[in-house]
Amino acid sequence: MVSLARFREITGDMMDELPEAFFRELNNGVIVQEYARPHPRGVADDLYILGEYTRSPNFGRGITLYYGSFVRMMEDADEEQVTRRIREVLRHEFRHHLESLSGERGLEIEDEIFLARYLQSHGRA
Repeated sequence: MVSLARFREITGDMMDELPEAFFRELNNGVIVQEYARPHPRGVADDLYILGEYTRSPNFGRGITLYYGSFVRMMEDADEEQVTRRIREVLRHEFRHHLESLSGERGLEIEDEIFLARYLQSHGRA
């Protein structure tokens, strides 16, 4: 697994590649938190939130990546694997942002289906 400093550097480089329009109304930007964020509906120690899009009338819109969650889920991964996963998560969270701006819920529905399948696979459906 890469260090926290390298993780932040990779994330910053990826954000530099994105069109400026993606950041419209993303007033809280993209931040990296050091800690892990277990999913509140996780059944075992196997479901962590890697990234999260948040929006609030009081606090605005932002994207958070949880370095500690990446560490938990990708402990033995090399830099190339981690870089691919960061890219996937960033794209996922930016899609949430762009869908939110346009009033769409497609990815929210996909996330709900993923969680339902996860719970079913653990006998919790």
